[in-house]
Amino acid sequence: MSLLLYNLFLLLYGRALRLAAFWNPKAKKWVKGRTDWQQRLKQQLEPDPRPLVWMHCASLGEFEQGRPILEWIRAKYSGYRVALSFFSPSGYEIRKNYAGADLVCYLPMDGARNAKIFIETLSPDLVIWVRYEFWYYYLTTLLKKNIPVLLIAGRFRKSQPFFHRFGHLHRHMLTCFQQLFVQDQDSRDLLSGIGISRVTVAGDTRYDRVSAIAEKFVPVDGVAEFVGNHPVLVCGSTWPEDEEELDHFANHRQDLRFIIAPHEIEEAHLVEIEELFKHTVRYSLWQNQFGKGAEKPETTANVLIIDNIGMLSRLYKYGTIAYVGGGFGDDGLHNILEAAVYGIPVIHGPVYDRFPEATRLIEAGGGFGVENALELEELLNHLLTDPAALAVASEAARQFVARQRGASSTIQTYLEENRLLTN
Repeated sequence: MSLLLYNLFLLLYGRALRLAAFWNPKAKKWVKGRTDWQQRLKQQLEPDPRPLVWMHCASLGEFEQGRPILEWIRAKYSGYRVALSFFSPSGYEIRKNYAGADLVCYLPMDGARNAKIFIETLSPDLVIWVRYEFWYYYLTTLLKKNIPVLLIAGRFRKSQPFFHRFGHLHRHMLTCFQQLFVQDQDSRDLLSGIGISRVTVAGDTRYDRVSAIAEKFVPVDGVAEFVGNHPVLVCGSTWPEDEEELDHFANHRQDLRFIIAPHEIEEAHLVEIEELFKHTVRYSLWQNQFGKGAEKPETTANVLIIDNIGMLSRLYKYGTIAYVGGGFGDDGLHNILEAAVYGIPVIHGPVYDRFPEATRLIEAGGGFGVENALELEELLNHLLTDPAALAVASEAARQFVARQRGASSTIQTYLEENRLLTN
């Protein structure tokens, strides 16, 4: 891609989002969040002589990958300020009040002027980008200013533009990084093939993140009382396609408990779930009843619908088996590691080829991909009626996560050995 085509892409992308903002709530947040960004950024950044680390994440998933490094910097190098930027509203809206950063903001649309103003206003001493998103003007401006930039949790595929004949612009972006920490050897080999040698295979920091969450587990109010002594299927980040695969089984198994945490919690979607599943109660209602002094409110529900965001990583703790959404559509499989860390089998739909952790968990015996509702029900019945099979799959999931830990330590060692952070 030439710079001319890249600039045309930026122009069309921005205009498309501004047009979509008239009817699409997410696009509206994207546009509104960047309105008057220069003024707001200057207001939030009061004069301060302390050095600053800037971490950029595309969305919420990337934030969870960067979080172990961010919190380590906060704990060990308290003299640094931290700026956190997001490209997507789904990341910013949930983490805009994140206490671990001095500043949380949207990343303005890429462009020569925007990149120059944003970087000069932040004046970072170290920049960490998480996983993916490569913006030409931001990266080249940082390079010109000799500001060190690291990529962490990177993963590369042959289909990406870096490895195509006309990918000169994207290949140049990679040279702007002082070091690239990638998840696997395949990524390193691909980068080596185009002359990028400053690469370290560190692994995926998500394993460290989910392990830290599990170790510091905090109970969720009222959930233990809802599930009682029943086997529990925790269904996380579900889309309508997932819910349609699950409803028949849930409607005919009153002896089980189901926790459904949908990816989208708009009222219309919650009503759709209530129509699919015949015996439900929303978490907000259950929690309200439980908090009024009743030891355990009376309910005929076997399905608890989670109508908030932020609890899913803890909800898996209550599961006998986990079902993770996104594997039946184009949106992509959601985080299976949040469930596997608790030592429970993880089931998902058939579309997971872009998620190597899912393939590896299946190979380890702790994960399962299903093609349809019939396969799903057969698998659930097998695991729920064969304690030995359930125990083997559960232990396989637990060990799988435990073996993959350590990516954060590799990155931390690099930062210290290269004196990119100093007390």
